[in-house]
Amino acid sequence: MIISINPDNPQRRLIERVVEVLKEGELIGYPTDTIYGIGCDLFNNEAIEKVYRLKKHDRTKPLSFICSGLTDISQYAHVSNYAYKTMKRLLPGPYTFILEATKLVPKIAMTKQKTVGIRVPDNRICLSIAERLGHPIISTSVYKANEELYSDPADIEEKFGRRLKLVIDGGVIVAEHSSVIDLTNEEPRVLRKGKGDVSLFEVT
Repeated sequence: MIISINPDNPQRRLIERVVEVLKEGELIGYPTDTIYGIGCDLFNNEAIEKVYRLKKHDRTKPLSFICSGLTDISQYAHVSNYAYKTMKRLLPGPYTFILEATKLVPKIAMTKQKTVGIRVPDNRICLSIAERLGHPIISTSVYKANEELYSDPADIEEKFGRRLKLVIDGGVIVAEHSSVIDLTNEEPRVLRKGKGDVSLFEVT
């Protein structure tokens, strides 16, 4: 089922509806500033298992999650002064930052190295959902048969159907992966160049 939410001014009643679905342990399709992805409640292990099954996902590859803002991140990751300044400069935006997880993060959502991928997208819909839910939502990409990313919510609904409780239509987007930056050490590492500018981290 597709529901349309205003990307500039998300309707509160519709955000509430999405949050109820997440609390029930269901999966949703939703827009970020980079892709249309699949999401669920970070603190529902059964829902995360559904995500792994839907994606046929390698368990060694971590799932990233969306925080509602910078203050939210510090609950789920250890943030150095450098990391904080870097994220404050670039977020919200098309980046995934790898950080050391705190004990609050479920083991199923972190790597063996106890790191997590954290996003604060420049998208009011997903930020409103995370804020209203009160904690992060899982964010993972899905691919078409030709390995292209989904940019249209109708395509996601057609592909995954009943496996998603609902799909949010926040408009068609230009789909491209986020840039992934490892901030677990003093020296940042660019793990993937994507939509976000990484020139700040590259040695000239």
